[in-house]
Amino acid sequence: MLTKKYTWNVTRLLFPQRMYVICLFLLVGVMAIPLSAQAFDIRLGTEAPGSFSYFSGRILCRLINNQVEDVTCHQVPMVDDVDNLTNLQGGSLDISLVDSRTLFDAINKTGNFKFLDISYGNLHTLAPLYDVPIILIVRNDAGIDSLADLKGKRINAGNPQSLQYLSVEAILQAKKWSMNDFSLVGALPPIKSQDTKAFCYGTMQAMVYVGQHPDFSLRRLLKTCNGELMTMDDSDIDRMIDEHPEFWKIELKAGTYPSQDEKVVTFGTRVMLVASSDLDDETVYKIVEVIDKNKKRLASAHPALSLFSVETARKSASGIKLHPGSAKYLSEH
Repeated sequence: MLTKKYTWNVTRLLFPQRMYVICLFLLVGVMAIPLSAQAFDIRLGTEAPGSFSYFSGRILCRLINNQVEDVTCHQVPMVDDVDNLTNLQGGSLDISLVDSRTLFDAINKTGNFKFLDISYGNLHTLAPLYDVPIILIVRNDAGIDSLADLKGKRINAGNPQSLQYLSVEAILQAKKWSMNDFSLVGALPPIKSQDTKAFCYGTMQAMVYVGQHPDFSLRRLLKTCNGELMTMDDSDIDRMIDEHPEFWKIELKAGTYPSQDEKVVTFGTRVMLVASSDLDDETVYKIVEVIDKNKKRLASAHPALSLFSVETARKSASGIKLHPGSAKYLSEH
């Protein structure tokens, strides 16, 4: 039987050996750390879960995490674009998906940013990600064969300050119309399908849809409620697009919806990937490179994500500073 004294002596002999082994493991672990010591996190701001912005941000973060070495992307859902921009300007976010109209308002202190005492001059664009077309939907029994025929009809404008309302306002300003030029202007929101129900029942003869295509709910509306897409290939709309760099001319290909035999010409905004000037050029270069090299993968996730090309990215920078890292990549490709 081992005595207590003998056990103590054995422990004293083994203790240095154990410490040696432990130190060896710690040393190996420390030697492995430099491989990821330079890794850092970037926070990508999007809109709330369920939105197309959130869906796109999730895909983008996944690509960055898989293909950009030493960078980890974390998606951060925010309330809206204003919240995204303010947190991006303040440094709480590194990159964000922001609608071009909101971005231009922030930089130029117009719209909702007119009286906000915050400078957004440190924000720069990286790349365009997807278009947000403004689609005019009319009932095929309303006698609306062109944009000019819309005058005097019953139209739903949506909630004041909503995307639908702002889109209708843009059309009215382009055509130099007012709300008084219509027999009825509704303010029905999409909540509980109030706007589409009024359209289906004939209370409203026209409405606007702002979003990505194809859309299942819109396809159902066109099929069951005598709806059709109205082209807005109009000289007044073209003039507005030329005067407002936050808008782009957009075409919806024929066959996007079963009842759509011809292409639909319209306009809309563009969701941009935006970063603060504090984000280093090398990281931005790599992010734009990932988007460029994964164009097919993005398009397969959703047709709306097929927008990016080097040429499109160069043109999308009109009126907004391009991040130096993005400018370098676009000049080299």
